[in-house]
Amino acid sequence: MNAPDGARPAGAASSGADELAGTNAGPGEPGAASTAGASTPSDAPAGAGSEPRGTAGPDGPSGAGARPATAAVAVLEPDEPVTAAASSGSTAAPDRSGTAVTATPIEVFPAWRGPSAPPTWPVLGAAIAVGATAAAAVPLGRPGLGWFVVAVVAAVAMVPVARHARRRDPGAPTTWRADATDAAWGLAAVGLAGVATVRDAPWLVALCLLASVAAASVAVAGRHFRSTAFAAIAVPLAGFRALPWVGRALRRVRRDAAGARTVTSALVGLGLLAVFGPLLASADPAFGRLLDGLLPTVDGPHLIRWTALFALGACGLLGAGFVLLGPPAPPVAHPAGPLRLRRVEWALPIGLLVGLFTLFVGVQFATLFGSDDHVLRTTGLTYAEYARSGFWQLLAVTVLALGVVLLTSRFAPAPTPADRAWKRGLLAALTVLTLVIVASALSRMWLYQEAYGFTTLRLLVLACEMWLGACFLLVLVAVVRLRAKPVVREMAAAGLVALLALAVLDPERFIAAHNVARHAVTGQLDQTYLATLSADAVPALLELPQPQRCETLGHIADRLDAPDEDWTSWNAARAAARDALVDVRC
Repeated sequence: MNAPDGARPAGAASSGADELAGTNAGPGEPGAASTAGASTPSDAPAGAGSEPRGTAGPDGPSGAGARPATAAVAVLEPDEPVTAAASSGSTAAPDRSGTAVTATPIEVFPAWRGPSAPPTWPVLGAAIAVGATAAAAVPLGRPGLGWFVVAVVAAVAMVPVARHARRRDPGAPTTWRADATDAAWGLAAVGLAGVATVRDAPWLVALCLLASVAAASVAVAGRHFRSTAFAAIAVPLAGFRALPWVGRALRRVRRDAAGARTVTSALVGLGLLAVFGPLLASADPAFGRLLDGLLPTVDGPHLIRWTALFALGACGLLGAGFVLLGPPAPPVAHPAGPLRLRRVEWALPIGLLVGLFTLFVGVQFATLFGSDDHVLRTTGLTYAEYARSGFWQLLAVTVLALGVVLLTSRFAPAPTPADRAWKRGLLAALTVLTLVIVASALSRMWLYQEAYGFTTLRLLVLACEMWLGACFLLVLVAVVRLRAKPVVREMAAAGLVALLALAVLDPERFIAAHNVARHAVTGQLDQTYLATLSADAVPALLELPQPQRCETLGHIADRLDAPDEDWTSWNAARAAARDALVDVRC
């Protein structure tokens, strides 16, 4: 029987590849297969696997039983690992010639596709616990105890998630040093969150909370990412990527009878609490007051706030689980290209910079150890004016010099012993000279504050300059050892230590104490500025004489009149300031 025009018989070869596969083999030959028997199951309805009549196949209208050139269809279960094309949502569409063309979207993270399996109950339970704690404990007004509680609960919840990740991948390389480093970052994150419990300065608490989130992300993702900057945002980024991941788990729970019963039991338990809790509260006033203190007011704005905080807390924990259960592929070491720089090409500019710094440092020694008359005679400025005029320039020089040292250490070739000696000597000299410049900048800022008073901005800039000095010490050690690996992560750790040290110093109390001492010597006092400080400064401001004491503390006392909302907003500095202000007589 002749096939319709343009149609091929059911067993006709579609391409040369089909011939190699044996589709043109005759009866009894290897590879011969019946269209009905090999292409469709025996229990499939008639016509399964073939195009309907009247539809256009690749070569024209298809007859009964004719199949398109691509008849294989892969059926994937929702929980099965998918290939890169299937997981990225690529689709196959025929072009004008009939050949299937796969449209593959651009992958943002081709080396980090996440876990292949949906999250398990330990991960989901930890996420729910952290989300509920965040919804109940995070204070959105004044800083308080709630931030520390959330950090502790998140740290404890991460322990079973990390153990679950190691059980899923027991062959993953790990060392006690890497574990200790991750634990140190995690403890730093908890400590920085705890600053909100003992300090009242809003700017300090904000810096510590931001640094806490970054430190927690590095604790989870630090060993999986080479870039410290990306490791600091990997967990928040993974929290958004984990939303489809959780959707796969919810679809599995919907099909799992045991999981559905567990969720139903939890809902029934919450319903029982909602029924019996108000009854018991109305039966006993003491128990009712206890519930009122533990449970906040339920209304529309509070419900929206709880939902948002629960989502943020849960996404944070899910992001951590996403990183641990589906870390990125290890970076591939690419062979380094030929080093084209000769020694003179990188040593000459560094040598010129070393000469300039040497000349500047020689002048600085005469100025730093000279008297006020020497400065006035050589520059025409007072010591305080001289200090103020050059600090910001020296700060810029410090930052730029740090970049020069890091880039030269990374890219300047040193294949021979002579090259390594030149590199070590020039970079070490530049680092030591920059440390002298850092000391000059610190001296200038200290003299400036002695002359014009201490402020939070000046103290913060002074702390940043000290941190840059610590970074140069780390760089100096790396230069002496000719360490090829950058010390950016060590520099970030030094920044966390500096921030914790600043919190221990109690900066606003330190500022107030120095301004009070300056007033006792010079009689000058900026009461307007001191009145803007937080409750941290109250113990130092109590040393002011009258009437400055009452005029300054009155503004702070007015801000402390409003009590804290609940236990989540309790703060040790505010509590101590309220107790101290009770005894003030104005």
